Amino acid sequence: MEPIRISALVHLLKDILEASEVLSDLWVLGEVSNASRSRLGHRYFTLKDDDGLLRSVLFRDDMPGSMVTDGERILAHGRVTVYPQRGELQFVCDFFRPEGVGLQAARFEQLHARLEAEGLFELSRKRALPAYPRRIGLVTSPTGAALQDVRNVLAQRWPLTELVLSPALVQGEQAAASVVDALRTLAEDPALDLAIVARGGGGSEDLSAFNDEAVVRTIFGFPIPVVTGIGHETDTSLADLAADVRAPTPSAAAQRATPDATEVAAQIRALDSAMAARARAGIAARTAQLQAAGARVRHAAPSPRRGAERVAALSARVQIALETRLAAERAAVERTDAQLAALDPANTLARGYAIVERLGKRRRVVRRVKDVKGGNRVAVAVGDGAFWAEVS
Repeated sequence: MEPIRISALVHLLKDILEASEVLSDLWVLGEVSNASRSRLGHRYFTLKDDDGLLRSVLFRDDMPGSMVTDGERILAHGRVTVYPQRGELQFVCDFFRPEGVGLQAARFEQLHARLEAEGLFELSRKRALPAYPRRIGLVTSPTGAALQDVRNVLAQRWPLTELVLSPALVQGEQAAASVVDALRTLAEDPALDLAIVARGGGGSEDLSAFNDEAVVRTIFGFPIPVVTGIGHETDTSLADLAADVRAPTPSAAAQRATPDATEVAAQIRALDSAMAARARAGIAARTAQLQAAGARVRHAAPSPRRGAERVAALSARVQIALETRLAAERAAVERTDAQLAALDPANTLARGYAIVERLGKRRRVVRRVKDVKGGNRVAVAVGDGAFWAEVS
């Protein structure tokens, strides 16, 4: 073999070390010594234990404002490389915590800091939820309590919405990948208005899938707004921070995602009253203007008799115009009342109509006879409740 230059050998070793998956994503424990700070803000130190030491560096852009201290024992994350100018091994640190912090907690903090620096938790990028969602996607366990909690809330608050379940594992080693797959499946549905990611309560290990980087990035990049309801009120995951809206529980997530049908009906009635009052006020104002104009005409008339005749004629025309305008305004208000009443779902059901949904993996509204066949189970919503039926 032909001899090679020292610089070529050093760079070859550097490439080999940096290509190692283990050595490029490493957590180490050690005691700090020879700590210093360069003019440019880089922090240099040595990590050692009883049997070895390793020169280390924490560049100024990583953990700015932090400084390692001689004699401190730390848990550090980074990668091993070669410093070519000296031919020395070097540990390039990008995150550290005191030794007493557990590895899982340190990993969580390191990932949180990295994703936050990338802007994944930025409040300014969070999207507003649709006011009246017609189709909601749900990622949760098909056998968990969260699914029924969400269904119950939607049935009470906004029964007009359609819930699309994308089932996923929410606990265990495969949970993170399962949640990502379920979200990607929902992302292919162009009719969705928003998505909910939900899981019932549990310990920190049970919720670990929602601190997974792939899950967080999938929620961040989801094409429509995402609401999370994960764990209990005191639990906050990285998935919660990346979502557009974070709710403390699955039930609360369903509440945040939908309006209250009772409140919407009250708003429609208030709008009806406000429009009618505005119309009446406008008519009254125009009437006053006409009366004032009549008074000015009477006052300016040179002849009392002629003025009286003109005023009488003008008053007759005003009366006719006023009655015509009042009739038109009244008709407009009545049309508005009828339109608003027609838009009220509760009134529609009260008139004898019903909403029929075919049951199955996905609930679908029955619009035509061919949407159902014999043996199908259906849910029928009427004015005072709902019941099940079977097509025969």
